[in-house]
Amino acid sequence: MKHFKSLLIALMLIFGATSFVNAQDSVAKMAHIDTQQLVEAMPSMIAAQNELKKVQQTYDTEIQTMAKELQTKITQYDNEADAKTDEENGRRIQEVQGMQKKIQEYQQNARKDLQDKEIELMQPLLDQARTAIQKVARAKGFQYVVDCATGNGMILCDGPDLLADVKTEMGI
Repeated sequence: MKHFKSLLIALMLIFGATSFVNAQDSVAKMAHIDTQQLVEAMPSMIAAQNELKKVQQTYDTEIQTMAKELQTKITQYDNEADAKTDEENGRRIQEVQGMQKKIQEYQQNARKDLQDKEIELMQPLLDQARTAIQKVARAKGFQYVVDCATGNGMILCDGPDLLADVKTEMGI
C-alpha cells in the first residue's frame, strides 16, 4: 500500500509537471507594431502621396475653372436680366442651375476617383508591409502581432515592438 501511494504521488507530480510545461507552451507569444508609422516611413509612400497630390491639384484646377465660368455667366445674366424677356431669363436660370449641377457631379466623381487612386497606390504598400511583418514575426516566434496605430482601439502597447526589425527587413 505504501508503494501504491508513492507511485500515485509520483504519477501526479509527473502529470502536474507535464501540464505545467504544456500550459507554458500554449501561451501565445504576442508583439505589436504601429503599421501607420511603418507605412509612412516607406520611401514609396512619398511617391504615392505626391502622385495623389498631383491628381488632386488637377481636379481642383478644373473645378476652379468651372466655377469661374459659372460666376461669369451669373454676372452676365444678372446685368442683362432687365433687358431680356421672362422666358429668356427662365432659360438662363435653368442653364445656371445645370452648370451648378455639373460642377457638383464633377466634384463627386473627382472625390471617388481620388479614393480609388488612393486605394490603388496604397494597397501594394500595405501588402508589402504585411509581408515583412509576417516574416519578422515568424522568425522571432511570435504567433500574434497587434496593430497599435492610433485609432485601432489599442490602449496600451507594451511588450515587444517589431517596428525597428520590420524596417530593417524592408531596408528602411
